[in-house]
Amino acid sequence: MSDKKLWAGRFAEPTDAFVEAFTASVEFDQRLAPYDVQGSIAHATMLAKQGILSDAERDAIIAGLERIMAQIEAGQFDWSIALEDVHMNIEAALTEDIGIAGKKLHTGRSRNDQVATDVRLWLRDELATIGDAIRRLQHALLDLAERETDTILPGFTHLQTAQPITFGHHMMAWFEMLDRDHERMADCARRLNVMPLGAAALAGTTYPIDRQLTAELLGFERPAENSLDAVSDRDFAIEFAAAASILMMHLSRMSEELIIWSSAQFHFITLSDSFCTGSSIMPQKKNPDVPELIRGKSGRVFGHLMALLTLMKSQPLAYNKDNQEDKEPLFDAVDNVKGSLKVFADMMPAVTCNADAMRDAASKGFATATDLADYLVRKGVPFRDAHEVVGKSVAYCVDKRCDLADLSLEQLQGFSDVIDSDVFDCLTLEGSVAARDHIGGTAPAQVKAAIARARKKLA
Repeated sequence: MSDKKLWAGRFAEPTDAFVEAFTASVEFDQRLAPYDVQGSIAHATMLAKQGILSDAERDAIIAGLERIMAQIEAGQFDWSIALEDVHMNIEAALTEDIGIAGKKLHTGRSRNDQVATDVRLWLRDELATIGDAIRRLQHALLDLAERETDTILPGFTHLQTAQPITFGHHMMAWFEMLDRDHERMADCARRLNVMPLGAAALAGTTYPIDRQLTAELLGFERPAENSLDAVSDRDFAIEFAAAASILMMHLSRMSEELIIWSSAQFHFITLSDSFCTGSSIMPQKKNPDVPELIRGKSGRVFGHLMALLTLMKSQPLAYNKDNQEDKEPLFDAVDNVKGSLKVFADMMPAVTCNADAMRDAASKGFATATDLADYLVRKGVPFRDAHEVVGKSVAYCVDKRCDLADLSLEQLQGFSDVIDSDVFDCLTLEGSVAARDHIGGTAPAQVKAAIARARKKLA
């Protein structure tokens, strides 16, 4: 395959060797090859229908592109840095294979609209894959929530014991976060499903093309309305990076809890050995490396969002070479999101809950204090007065180094004479969680109902 640049006619001197390597993108954009071929086949089909190519030229182009794609898939294609990018490499190989017809493929288009189309086609498929990966993780969380519906866990605010909840309820909180992430990815896919092809370099083309036909062939909802906007903006990539950052933030929060819970100090859960590593010097260590790495990768994806925003912030219309820098952060963000989702979905089914340790922790820190306040309110005590009564009883327990449930009826009545023997029903952990029996509450019956609704939604 010749390394002669397809745009070299204007130039009297060859490109500097370092500049050639510095400006080339083929080492990373070759992953767009299937979409470049897909877009070129649709473009050739449209050109033939419009009489711009003959049917024979169209057939030769399509057959040649299919042969090239087979070489690429087999790892037998010779990529050339001198030809800069995936587009020029494929076009040069096509021309070498089928001759002059290959030179006609680029009629009515530019690399500007070509690359914008390729990236959208690629990201559209990746978003579908990411959506499926989110769903897979959600199914894993539902299974775990169902298994641990009745398992008592201390609920925290400010990382201080607040109220007892159930582990199943906690998993359903993670499920809801991911459900919004799935919606964001679907919304991003809807907005990017607009075709730039036909915008050419920036102003459209003088050839009688049929952009609606090309859009239909490529599965786009419609052609882009404005040629300048079509080739120059990368807001669809920024939008994905923003959605990906939110998703990774959620995975990082989940990872943080898994790391804390699996520590010897908490011992709420045990992670499978398959997702942990040891220490090179401390033989007793079992490090939660997978959630730690996902927590770290969140910063990497956040950085890609900032890189893309910065890339676009000062660009005048229309296309600029700056936009070559959109691919590496976009590609890396996609790869790390997919990898993080996969390993998380693999890890969660193997999580073992240490119910006794969770229950013991929930029994400390006065987790049922709010329940005692609610009890007093139901007995006619104004909430602010009830709050003060419970505050004083908690201070008493701190001094005596005991929990509210350890106090006798006589001791409790010393703080309020409306307290009766039925108070102990609300001071138990089971009574506390069962009392929150409404949609969104932690009562096991409500968690089971939430799981059922979620399974129906994902079906």
